[in-house]
Amino acid sequence: MLFYLKLAWRNIFRNKRRTIISGLAIAIGLAALIYTDALYKGMEINIIDNITKSFIADGQIHRKGFREKQETELTINNLDKIVKKLENDPLVKSFSLRTYSFSMISSSNNVSSVMLIGINPEKEKPISQIDDAIIKGDYLKDGKENQIIIGKKLAEILEVEIGDRIVITVAQAHSSDLSQELFRVGGIYYFNNPQLDKGMAFIKINKARKMLNIGNGAHEIAIKLIRGVDRRHIDNLSFWKKYSVDDNEALSWMGLFPQMKMVFEMTGLGTAIVGLILFAIVALVIVNSLFMSIYERMFEFGVLRAIGTRPFGAFKMIVLESGALGILSVSIGIVLGFTVTYIFSKIGIDYTGIEMMGVTIKNLIYPVLTVKQFIIYPIVVFLITILIGIYPGIYAAKLKPAEALRKSL
Repeated sequence: MLFYLKLAWRNIFRNKRRTIISGLAIAIGLAALIYTDALYKGMEINIIDNITKSFIADGQIHRKGFREKQETELTINNLDKIVKKLENDPLVKSFSLRTYSFSMISSSNNVSSVMLIGINPEKEKPISQIDDAIIKGDYLKDGKENQIIIGKKLAEILEVEIGDRIVITVAQAHSSDLSQELFRVGGIYYFNNPQLDKGMAFIKINKARKMLNIGNGAHEIAIKLIRGVDRRHIDNLSFWKKYSVDDNEALSWMGLFPQMKMVFEMTGLGTAIVGLILFAIVALVIVNSLFMSIYERMFEFGVLRAIGTRPFGAFKMIVLESGALGILSVSIGIVLGFTVTYIFSKIGIDYTGIEMMGVTIKNLIYPVLTVKQFIIYPIVVFLITILIGIYPGIYAAKLKPAEALRKSL
């Protein structure tokens, strides 16, 4: 066996140019597969971070039907009980209560409809990035109950700046009576998301409760879980079932964005497509290379068969040559794939501003290197080179000595 291995290694370098071209073709395909997988993983992490860190958090609790109807009366049942449970839950890092209501916002220059959200400024800081997104003015300050934060696009529509007065009109719960309050613009935020930057405004939750006449109620609890939780498979936690009681529903970010499951499935499909293209390239390159090698050495195979070499010996020689080409190609592909992916994992790829399924990418995408990419994929490519070498090997084993000796290039 060792003799055949040495012979196979020497044979692939008898035509160095062909071997190098074939090896590079396979290596580039493997590098592309490694890079694609790393890019998709980086994209998933980026999307999850954009969803969970901007405003949605890891999950939310609502009254059943509130997300569909957005009715002010549908506040969370047994709120105090749920708050106590969350405070003592080991999986919960922090949480924040919110109120929601459709409202009319007007300035001296224009008018617009927005979702008015009441928040607890301090509780909201570890949950979302509202405070970090402020580009003008300040975050909601203590002692200023009539301060409001609006988005950059909304400020442009209303033609207002920091300190300008605006009027908010909402319908109170149960009675639908209108409630109006005068606010001053305290801050302008920019999430780089048209829906968020134009359609939401933030005030303090106590002021919102008073305007909506809902007592100490809340429409939403945004939850941030501890760091060790796998946010890619967060939907599988029993945590959400535990809080889906008393006619309330608790949903992870994946439950709130079910379309993201399709996106992640598509990324897996994308990797599979790249893999299939790679395997097709590997098959064509190896078959072409080995058959060219066989035809060039047809006389040699005839001599080997004539002096007593068994058909299995010729078969084994070709398969081992295929394996040697695979080892060479995989080695180059690993180095090339690691180098390219590592470089982009440091400098990032700029897809900022692109919207995908309602989620706007705000940060650079950094491909993620994993051990699997440099173990599973190279092994699969190597095994495929061996399997593909079987067909040329069978052809070489079936050569008749008399016919092979008559053929020569």
